[in-house]
Amino acid sequence: MPETVTAAILVIGDEILSGRTKDRNIGYITEYLTAIGIDTREVRVVPDEEDDIVAALNALRHRYDYVFTTGGIGPTHDDITADSVAKAFGVPIDVDPRARAMLLERIPEKDLNEARLRMARIPHGAELVENSVSKAPGFMIGNVVTMAGVPSIMQVMLDNVAPKLKTGTRMLQVTIEAAGLKEGDIGTPYGVLAKAHPGVIMGSYPMMNDKGFYTRLVLRAKDEGLLAAAEAAVVAMVEAHKPARSEIVVTRGG
Repeated sequence: MPETVTAAILVIGDEILSGRTKDRNIGYITEYLTAIGIDTREVRVVPDEEDDIVAALNALRHRYDYVFTTGGIGPTHDDITADSVAKAFGVPIDVDPRARAMLLERIPEKDLNEARLRMARIPHGAELVENSVSKAPGFMIGNVVTMAGVPSIMQVMLDNVAPKLKTGTRMLQVTIEAAGLKEGDIGTPYGVLAKAHPGVIMGSYPMMNDKGFYTRLVLRAKDEGLLAAAEAAVVAMVEAHKPARSEIVVTRGG
């Protein structure tokens, strides 16, 4: 039986909700997790408010195998993610000697002021997630991975924590396209096939190129046999409904 490991992403920051900063992490994380066999099931965005962060974190960490947070672990007053995570887990938080030592690899001790030391405050019991870009670490406590919001830093943190994560069966994918085929042409028979193949996730996406409209059908499953059966059925359906002389393009993976 395919094994499923689930995750949620919690994006933290007023700047995301206001539109001042455009998120560049959600797509990267979801694609990364899919590739290693972790299914992202939910994404939330919350402001820099402790109660909101704690409530969202507690809801998500009890529902999914992992929660990945981004943002709010810098040196300023509104960087309250670490404190909020500690509160959610009911543990104290203080400057961690390991994290402080990491900061000293880049920052002279005379410059390690109160603001910069905020980046070394880690909830008790957490495992550090190394950051080769700026040295200020993220951390993992329980099933929660707390990472920076800066994309380049988040990405190296994700690389460093990934080998420690439990993963499930990878999702397989097939994409089927035919020029000139519109969603309205195949909506009903495609829905019938979706019900006939419950082990396969079937999506339909209207597309357009310089030749006009077409429909992209995406089939996803963790069982190769189920996916192959659904693919054969959908290709046959598309063949019956596509415009004359239109070629069917089938792409597997990615």
